[in-house]
Amino acid sequence: MTAVLVGALDPASPDAPAVAHYGDPMREQRLLAEAVGLVDRSHRGVLAIAGEDRLTWLHSLTTQHLTALAPVPAALAGTELLVLSPHGQVEHHAVLTDDGATTWLDVEPGTAGALLEFLSRMRFLMRVELADVGADWALLCLVGPQTDQALAGLGVGALPAPQVLAVPGPKFPTGALPPAPTTGYAVAPLPGLGGWVRRMAGGADLLVPRGALGELVATVGVPLAGIWAYEAIRVAARVPRLGFETDHRTLPAEVGWTASAVHLDKGCYRGQETVARVHHLGRPPRRLVLLHLDGVTSDELPAQGTAVSTADGRQVGFVGTAVRHHELGMVALALVRQNVGDDAELRVAEAAAAVDPG
Repeated sequence: MTAVLVGALDPASPDAPAVAHYGDPMREQRLLAEAVGLVDRSHRGVLAIAGEDRLTWLHSLTTQHLTALAPVPAALAGTELLVLSPHGQVEHHAVLTDDGATTWLDVEPGTAGALLEFLSRMRFLMRVELADVGADWALLCLVGPQTDQALAGLGVGALPAPQVLAVPGPKFPTGALPPAPTTGYAVAPLPGLGGWVRRMAGGADLLVPRGALGELVATVGVPLAGIWAYEAIRVAARVPRLGFETDHRTLPAEVGWTASAVHLDKGCYRGQETVARVHHLGRPPRRLVLLHLDGVTSDELPAQGTAVSTADGRQVGFVGTAVRHHELGMVALALVRQNVGDDAELRVAEAAAAVDPG
């Protein structure tokens, strides 16, 4: 099996250290859609935060409600959070797991240093210890409907699916949301390997010491799939990535992070006023959509940041991630103006594009 690195095809990509594919990207996509595969995402950054104030401290700085986060092995030990600018734009996105002694944040490639710098500046007198541990710990992902069977091979019992609170309507009464994370991911230890497994939508994340990577691959016993297959599944599911489907102006509501990473009734944090105003007005300036690309004029996938325009040439957004999906064909996630209708005639470079209303 020949592993082809993203960096050999696109050296500037944040995913450059990852394996793009193992020889057959479409077969790998079908594997993730119909069975289960293991994807190496160990190029993601990992921060570890210890100390008894860690959750109350992060609660005060981020969008998520963390003071009631349950430790492992209870069901709701993981969640997601955002760090916002003073004006409410997304600066950082992290997936969080707390094991009772340490809070682990895994983040997009290349962003761990900036997040660590921000958090370090905000320590003040809090009893917390921060470290970038990405050199020692690696994140891999099981993806597919047979994830539970693969976890059983690792000695992990079936974990409950993610729990997501319904987003309340505008002008909801105080106390309408429980004082708990809006998204909860079940977490359990990984026997014999160290680290943990976190049940996600459509799969599970595995954090292990880098020295245990070979043992993990051998023990789990499922085929490997590259990041191209993972990204195709992600795009079809309309899941955004920081720096791909976002820019410096992105608000949480524009890309759907209000549901997964924002608690709307937890009190003050940086950017909270903008989050509340946008939610109560009910119409963020832009929205995330899935575009179908015709693939006739050109079969080249558009680069991240390529303009999305109307038929008369007016720019209304930009492409985030474009992929070749094994069933949908050429599709892309794009961030477009709120007033772009589902029936709008759009163009991405020379290609015709149509919004998938689903």
